[in-house]
Formats: sequence, structure tokens, C-alpha cells
Amino acid sequence: MIRKAVLALAVSSLVVGAAACNTVRGVGQDIESVANSVDRAT
Repeated sequence: MIRKAVLALAVSSLVVGAAACNTVRGVGQDIESVANSVDRAT
């Protein structure tokens, strides 16, 4: 029973970690896009 709980916790941590990484990457791309737009406007 404890083994299943630890496995579930590990898997959910992996999923949350991967989702956070993608979110940070997306924010970085958005900021880069805004910076490129400002550069083209000036």
C-alpha cells in the first residue's frame, strides 16, 4: 500500500514538474515575441 502511494506521488511530481517547465518555456517565448515586436516598431 505504501509502495503504491510513493509511486503515485513520484508520478504526479513528474507530471507537475513537466507542466511547470512547459509553462516557463511558454512565458519565455511570449516575452521574446513582445521584445521582437518592440524592436520592429522602433
